[in-house]
Amino acid sequence: MITRFAPSPTGPLHLGHAYSAILAHDMARAVGGRFLLRIEDIDPTRGRPAWEAQIYDDLAWLGLTWDGPVLRQSDRMPVYDSVIADLWQRGHVYICTCTRRDIQAALSAPQEGSNVGPDGLIYPGTCKVLRRLRREYLHQSESRMPARDAVLRFDLDTLSSDIIAFENNGIRVEVTRQDLQRDVGDFVIGRKDSGTSYHLSVVIDDAAQGVTDVVRGADLAEATQIHAALQVLLGLPTPRYHHHDLIRDAAGKRLAKRDDAKAIATFRAEGASPADIRRMVGLIP
Repeated sequence: MITRFAPSPTGPLHLGHAYSAILAHDMARAVGGRFLLRIEDIDPTRGRPAWEAQIYDDLAWLGLTWDGPVLRQSDRMPVYDSVIADLWQRGHVYICTCTRRDIQAALSAPQEGSNVGPDGLIYPGTCKVLRRLRREYLHQSESRMPARDAVLRFDLDTLSSDIIAFENNGIRVEVTRQDLQRDVGDFVIGRKDSGTSYHLSVVIDDAAQGVTDVVRGADLAEATQIHAALQVLLGLPTPRYHHHDLIRDAAGKRLAKRDDAKAIATFRAEGASPADIRRMVGLIP
């Protein structure tokens, strides 16, 4: 078994991060497996070296050890770029110039269901329609990917498999291509600011690190169908997924990095022990 903890260095680790890291660490160690650490720092505008240093310090203080070198996503941009270029050549992605306002306007007509999916507003396919019109009526070729001044979206119509399957908390889940088109829409795999997207980079790196079991919060459960679809597209193995309950404050609100009062560093400064942290997240009675 190989598990991983993959925080972003955009703020202090809080109790929710500790819970996820401890679960992944203990799960692997219980069966003699490996626990890996990955720093997901593809957003250069929000990441800070000080926060990354704090991650290492907090995890070590919690008594968590990781195997092998730390993988930093910022070191792997050429890998993501290569995959994106290959997907472009194979006709799986298209340029999207729509702004959030454009998408909201396109979704303003009354309809059943929600306009929001695990990747945000469900994209209505505006630029995909324009792409087809250019191909069919203007005979414009897209053999060469243009400069990255807009996002790249995955065209779900090009997904070869009609059914995407994965394991979530020990239960087999199946979603169809139609489910993805309705509930997710053509999602972003390349951004003009960071080059790659969270969805693409996490799938590529889980495979590169040989991760067999992904332990993460329930807020990412819906995104699993996106990751499983990309794994099928890229011919990568699909790990087992384990989504745990979120740690919430007294008002029932899930913790965020801005909640410094729940930061591990704050509890440490107040004299808490690693055992106290385990007790706070319910891992010790």
